[in-house]
Amino acid sequence: ALVRAAQDDQDGVLYLTAAFTGLRLGELLGLRWEDGDFDAATIRVRRNWTDGREGTPTSGRDRIVPMMDDVAVALARLGQRDHDTTDRDLVFCDPLGRHLGYKTLRARYKKALKTAKLRELRFHDLRHTFGTHAIRAADPREVMEWMGHADIQTTQKYLAYKPRRDAAKRLAAAFDTSPAEAARSVSPRAAVG
Repeated sequence: ALVRAAQDDQDGVLYLTAAFTGLRLGELLGLRWEDGDFDAATIRVRRNWTDGREGTPTSGRDRIVPMMDDVAVALARLGQRDHDTTDRDLVFCDPLGRHLGYKTLRARYKKALKTAKLRELRFHDLRHTFGTHAIRAADPREVMEWMGHADIQTTQKYLAYKPRRDAAKRLAAAFDTSPAEAARSVSPRAAVG
């Protein structure tokens, strides 16, 4: 809904990329076409655009983030525009190829939220969307690396969203017992006998 309500295609791709990669806004604004590897389905996070300056990512080091098909398709479509598509060009830029202004981008984002009839969300909440979904399918260490967290404690806040339904089956497999054998071995009669 947010992507459909975006002011233009570029904003829609920016919102989608934020939610499906977990990149921070500054990292998205520093993203260049050379950072996307469509063959390997990855994005290399090398830069951060903050306070009118380009620097290293917040973590202080580069990282590689998976590029899901939805993001790859959206970025490829954006790459068909008739300007600013060489390797060194910014992916998300103003009409003159410069970094987007945070204040105007924020205003367009808020307008898109309202148009989509979504509750008030900070742009950073798109990053949290990624974290809460990624933890369902990935190991916490992978999520930590993808999100560029300095330590695992930061990533642990997402563990509450990890499904636990199959925990008993996974533990049984770890101990190489069948569910029926596991049930017999912990029954009160078996423990007493």
